[in-house]
Amino acid sequence: MSDLLETAKRMADRAVEGEQVEVFIVRERDTEVRAYNGEVESLTASESQGIGVRVVKDHRQGFAYAGTLDESILTETLIEARDNAGFAQPDEFNGVAEPDGVDPADVDLYSSDLADLSTDDKVALAIELERATLAADTRIAGIESAEYVDSIYESAVATNTGIASFTRETGCYLSTYAMAEADGEVQTGFGFSVGRSPAVLDVAEAAESAALRATRLLGAVKAPTSRLTVVLDPWVTAQLLGIIGGTLTGDAVLKGRSMFADRMGELVAAPTITLLDDPTDEAAFTASTVDGEGLATRSTTLIGGGVVEAFLHNGYSGRRSGSASTGSAVRPGFKGASSVGAQALQLVPGSRSPADLIAEVDFGLLVQEVSGLHSGVNPVSGDFSTGAEGVMIRGGEMAEPIREVTIASTLQRLLQDVVDVGCDLEWLPMNAAGTTLVVADVTMSGS
Repeated sequence: MSDLLETAKRMADRAVEGEQVEVFIVRERDTEVRAYNGEVESLTASESQGIGVRVVKDHRQGFAYAGTLDESILTETLIEARDNAGFAQPDEFNGVAEPDGVDPADVDLYSSDLADLSTDDKVALAIELERATLAADTRIAGIESAEYVDSIYESAVATNTGIASFTRETGCYLSTYAMAEADGEVQTGFGFSVGRSPAVLDVAEAAESAALRATRLLGAVKAPTSRLTVVLDPWVTAQLLGIIGGTLTGDAVLKGRSMFADRMGELVAAPTITLLDDPTDEAAFTASTVDGEGLATRSTTLIGGGVVEAFLHNGYSGRRSGSASTGSAVRPGFKGASSVGAQALQLVPGSRSPADLIAEVDFGLLVQEVSGLHSGVNPVSGDFSTGAEGVMIRGGEMAEPIREVTIASTLQRLLQDVVDVGCDLEWLPMNAAGTTLVVADVTMSGS
């Protein structure tokens, strides 16, 4: 048994009569290396561990945390959580998780190769990424950043109601931002390579993607206002999914902050849209076998064939809504109690490549990047307006690059107007995967 789980169980067993105790312990090791001019510009390596304790008694909830596992501090943290509960307002839905009979998925999210990777090897990856990006195209004039990032994460959750869960995960990625220059104009583009082990990271893929994104925007011009088909790059799709996933939580529904609140069982998207939250997918950068309350994670179909099928719940929102947890409790770390959120969103991919999808667009825009997306979306009405840049599509062919345009619609309209979903499922260093998405009849406001 993990030493973290042993400590968590021992602390949870100190519950007194009439109270529920949840103990969450985490240990994490992170590394970030940034290269510049063939050398290390910065190297950060950090280790942290800590404990969060939640106590529920008489429907009152208290929380406390500490950044050490020193025995005397553990005791003080439990006492402080009890004291905080005494000052809290009662809420009949407060409570810690109880076993629900779902076993954690049999997936391996830990790479010993990453744990054993030397600092010198991490530095070498960052430097090689910079070199490969500069060499990817003669128009690449410089690099904004080239970095290697990794994390080794362990956590344990125990309650006096029978929860005893442990997980350990690794993740790493390469990220580079290239600067392309021609005739005094500079454009930037980024590239990623994501994996659980450094062995699967692809320097060339990240470098070439960054160079392509930067160079194809050279010569970008303003475009006139039009209604057209937009083809969303996987990076843009992933950002949109993150926003949509946030409106499909029980917490958002209960607070009246979801455009889907009263639409369970209704058709809200094109039949080609099936949206899952599946943290048991090993390929997901944010995959995990247990959630923030110690329950097994599971795949949840949120929208199936365009129809709203489920909302995500942690224990609290599940009880308050009259349903149950979907294993979707998320935590900001040991310093905060759990909330509810999407963990690994993905659209079920289609069967056609991005090139095939673009070839069928007579007049459209490949949206490569958006700006101000999160601030430009109303999660209740679904209205959104965001700055965009990309490449025009004419007669199925990529045409001139454009800049300084705005695309506007509603999320509901966008989901209903999806024409096709690409086959290019791509996991990014975030809680959603991207795919190429073709959406008809979108307003592009330009000059």
